[in-house]
Amino acid sequence: MEIYHKKQNLNQFVKELKAQKLSLGLVPTMGALHDGHLSLIKKALENNDRVAISIFVNPTQFDNKDDLKKYPRTLESDVELLKTVSNDIVVYAPTVEDVYGDNVASVNYTFDGLEHAMEGKFRHGHFDGVGTIVKRLFEIVQPDNAYFGEKDFQQLMIIKKLVEKHNIPVNVVGCPIHREKDGLAMSSRNTRLKPEYRNASPFIYKTLLAAKEKFGTKSANTVTEWVEKQFENHELLKLEYFTIADTQTLKTVKRKSKDKTYRAFIAVYADDIRLIDNIALN
Repeated sequence: MEIYHKKQNLNQFVKELKAQKLSLGLVPTMGALHDGHLSLIKKALENNDRVAISIFVNPTQFDNKDDLKKYPRTLESDVELLKTVSNDIVVYAPTVEDVYGDNVASVNYTFDGLEHAMEGKFRHGHFDGVGTIVKRLFEIVQPDNAYFGEKDFQQLMIIKKLVEKHNIPVNVVGCPIHREKDGLAMSSRNTRLKPEYRNASPFIYKTLLAAKEKFGTKSANTVTEWVEKQFENHELLKLEYFTIADTQTLKTVKRKSKDKTYRAFIAVYADDIRLIDNIALN
């Protein structure tokens, strides 16, 4: 397994791959790999001759400096885990300087309003940082296909919009949410949960499933109020937001329409760890 820390070395690998007319898939990650990441990698391996994994904790998408500082960095164990999957993987694990040079800053993007809902409302500048790093990775790695999990559904939609607006020749593939046996959406942040909060956290998915069932017969407002009430008296979990939105525009639903698809989105604090999840409603 090749590990590249400098883009110029990775560029040579990509150049040779293109000369052989072999396809390349990319799975961008911030490391602390888990089975959710591996499901994306396995999907990429099915559809491409070679797969590149980027492992890079991107500073420009963190609105909370403490969260950036505490984010797990486990490159050595990540590489060992990747070795159990395939030898057709290359790793790009750059320094901040290799990606950004002397200018560690986000580009200001507009994503036709997708960036203003949910995560964008609560994490100032987050999607500028996401757009900046993803566009940069696409330029460096030059993949044919790129794979993103639906746990970050809003991010997935924004990356598709980024590709569309900037005419980037990459096929963006969304992959299903990978869950723990108790329903908790897999996340690198889960490793930081204290035991009592980890034990409480499956309540999030359980609530989403109940909301989906209610959405079949109740209005979006009624379901939203019900979810908010479930968290009001919860001893450990604090609801930041719950929203039912149109999957295309990500705008909050006021009145249901039979010809549209909807998704429920949620963000919850378990102590100081922020957990997000979502579920398709129809």
